[in-house]
Amino acid sequence: MSNVPSSMASTTSHHYEDNSIIEGLVLPLAGHCFHCGDPVPQPPFHAEILGKSREMCCMGCQLASQSIVEAGLEQYYLDRSEINRTASLPTQLTRLEAYDHDEIKSQFVYAQDGLSVAELSVNNLRCAACTWLIESRLDELEGISKCQVNLTNQRMRVIWNEDKLPISRILAVINEIGYEAKPYRQDTHEAMLARHNNQMLIRLGIAALGSMQAMMYAVAIYFGEYSDMLIFQRDFLRWVSLFVSTPVFFYAGVPFFTSAWSAIRARQVNMDVPVSIALIVTFFASLYATITGQGETYYDSVSMFIFFLLAGRYIEHNARLKAATMANDLVVVEPVLVQKVAEDKQAAELILQQLEKNELKKIAENEDMSNQVSNLDTNEASTSANPTPNFMQSMDANVHQLTSKIAQDWQSVLTQKSVLSTTEDKAKEKQMVTAHSLQVGDIILVEAGSEIISDGILLSSTATVSQSLLTGEGDLIIKTQGDYVVGGAQNDSQPFEMLVTALPADSQIGLIDRLMNRAMSEKPKLAQQADKLARWFVARILVLSVLVFIGWYIVDPSQAIWATVAVLVATCPCALSLATPIALTVATNRLASYGFLTTRGHTLQTLAEITHVAFDKTGTLTYGKPNLLNIELVKPISLNEGDHSDNFDGLAPAEQKDRLLAIAAALEVGSRHPIAHALLTAAYQLHLPSTQALQHYPAGGVEAMIDGVLYRIGHVDFALNDANNDMVIDLVSQRASSAVVLSCQQNDSVTWQALACFYFNDKVRDSAKAMLDTLKELGIETVMLTGDPSPQALVLAENLGMHSAYNGLSPTDKVTHIQKLQAEGGVVLMVGDGINDAPVLAAADVSTSIAGAADLAQVSSDSIILNGQIDAITAAKRISDKTERIIKQNFRWALIYNGCVLIPAALGYVPPWLAAIGMSLSSLFVVLNALRLKRA
Repeated sequence: MSNVPSSMASTTSHHYEDNSIIEGLVLPLAGHCFHCGDPVPQPPFHAEILGKSREMCCMGCQLASQSIVEAGLEQYYLDRSEINRTASLPTQLTRLEAYDHDEIKSQFVYAQDGLSVAELSVNNLRCAACTWLIESRLDELEGISKCQVNLTNQRMRVIWNEDKLPISRILAVINEIGYEAKPYRQDTHEAMLARHNNQMLIRLGIAALGSMQAMMYAVAIYFGEYSDMLIFQRDFLRWVSLFVSTPVFFYAGVPFFTSAWSAIRARQVNMDVPVSIALIVTFFASLYATITGQGETYYDSVSMFIFFLLAGRYIEHNARLKAATMANDLVVVEPVLVQKVAEDKQAAELILQQLEKNELKKIAENEDMSNQVSNLDTNEASTSANPTPNFMQSMDANVHQLTSKIAQDWQSVLTQKSVLSTTEDKAKEKQMVTAHSLQVGDIILVEAGSEIISDGILLSSTATVSQSLLTGEGDLIIKTQGDYVVGGAQNDSQPFEMLVTALPADSQIGLIDRLMNRAMSEKPKLAQQADKLARWFVARILVLSVLVFIGWYIVDPSQAIWATVAVLVATCPCALSLATPIALTVATNRLASYGFLTTRGHTLQTLAEITHVAFDKTGTLTYGKPNLLNIELVKPISLNEGDHSDNFDGLAPAEQKDRLLAIAAALEVGSRHPIAHALLTAAYQLHLPSTQALQHYPAGGVEAMIDGVLYRIGHVDFALNDANNDMVIDLVSQRASSAVVLSCQQNDSVTWQALACFYFNDKVRDSAKAMLDTLKELGIETVMLTGDPSPQALVLAENLGMHSAYNGLSPTDKVTHIQKLQAEGGVVLMVGDGINDAPVLAAADVSTSIAGAADLAQVSSDSIILNGQIDAITAAKRISDKTERIIKQNFRWALIYNGCVLIPAALGYVPPWLAAIGMSLSSLFVVLNALRLKRA
């Protein structure tokens, strides 16, 4: 950030009046550095901290403070109790209370259905029991609505009532039971996982060295038993073994002990409880034997046990880490700094007010329809999760007119400024701000090649953007002044200015990330059952180990400890707890590579059970973009107006069609209707005549004067100005889905003459036929439920080979059809466009939507196809089936292994070190089996 002139310093120095604490923030004396407290030069340096520009004494403090902000650690400035270079941080409690500050909280907490939602990174999660421990402990707190922890991603999602419980208390409770939770950020989360991975590697290395040395001395002791080794030699080797095993036990084994102690303090058990008991008993029994000179020592077993456990968990952790990071590739890390050039809060407020009116109008129109669907799961990622009205959903002619005017006014202001302002003045107006500090109403400059940080409207004349991340389509999109631009798109042309209409967290790319987080944090019933079974198993193992110890103590006391240790270790249900989550994580991310984004935890499990797939037509089986199919001339044409003559009689039919197409396209210039786009696309090589007195008629069409002749284009009743006309429009024979009529009025006549009928066809998606054939081969019935009343919709379903089709359905009718199939025992997957089909998407057992950038915000489906490739449905079915098979295989393996190893371990045939190898290999088998889904 560049040095700022003193004139700007005067506007900010009033923030630093004394050395008091305002809302927990310690401020320096006026004219002193916000970071270190030293006097600032004139002009001072500046850095954006906690939403305000702060004075800095030098570039070093400026860069240091920027690094703190970019790392998401702004709470440091709220934590400190004094300002100097060596200021110490406050206590842990005070540090956590800093997260209650609005500036910090706004970076990771968002509102949803009147509650607060936070995404957190959690460190030190080791097994399914760890996730259950956190969830059960938080569920005891008043105000917690829902808490879900994802073991694979080391993340959690908590929903709570902030009026009853501050976020600092939630974080404190998590810390109290032995885990560390912080606000989730993709970059810092990955850094946390990398640090954890490095720590595991160091512990693994120490355990490997210690176990090798301990085994060398153990071999000497074992052979010495058969070669009359002297007692002092044996004792010497035992003490040396103790020396090399101590760092293994007290350092490499610490993660097992801390995890077990946390569970015991919470009066629960996890996988590390039996493991820790086995390690502690073995080590201290060996220590007793070393000190007294009586009994056997098993330092080698302790060291090898820890080594094999750590090796298994290290491999498992890396496999989970690799699977988890695949999902992050879907969402870019948002830019840290953006260039703010001005702000216009009033303009943004006017736009949002108009959008809100449109939202309320839609709600009123759909209220009766929504009431028909009762007891349905509401959409957590809909507008309730978005505090501002959705810009793209509510974009209509009124909004576009308003945004265009605002953009034009802005260009006028720029023109005046360019004449009056100096280069120095322009430099003052522009400032680099953090993405988190952006507010609705800010005007920002998006550089060429940069990601667009948030949703908004284009103020510059034109822009070319790519929305491939959102839609999967690589085509560049040309935006004009007043159009919306989407957060997550990329500027592929010259720099442009835009007005921010939504916070970065509420942008379309932010919503995709939120949907993915929700899916990864939710647990399907299968995973919940596995967690419950694993906890039940651990409790029974502890009881069984006590019985084994008692039995062996009666029969042979010297074997009691080692048989008990073998049972504790060999039967630990680590593989059982991993059977489901690792498979679901790999499968979810494999689906993401196909552009199939699951937004609910149950999606994979339900997809494996579907018996019917119901499809909407427009925008689902078809592209939703009509193409001009045919132009049908109604009658020979001869137009005369005064001394103007435009005689069509001498033209060939093809030339007449071109002439009429040019007229029709000229009437549609400026219209945003899909039919207008189709006509303009078809006429792109033709010369379009100029129009006068252009007028749009809602639900009718367009009327304009061309060369003295009044033309109309629209539906037949509007074009002929006669609801009782006898004109026949044959959609079936033309294989068309819709049609419009071009007509004209001559010589002041009140009658309208039909000139031509334009037939349009909405092209079927290229992969739709193959996808439906694949579903049919799998024995799944396909159904079309469409609101299109034309008979061509039924013809389309027949051509695609669908089992049944229903046209002209209202949203309520669609819900009724779904409920009928469910009543007959069917499990239904509904595929729709995510907006008009919201009720039926919610009514189905599982649902997906073919989502583009314009309809993600209101999606109420369980999954989204981001790239528009409908054949991702068959990929999803294939992967879900394979996931179900692999989960069952993992369950069978875990149960068979634990059942088979139990009896030999209890009878004393399995030494502790072999038990450790068996348990580690069992867990490793489950992980590697799940990783096969990467090739599904």
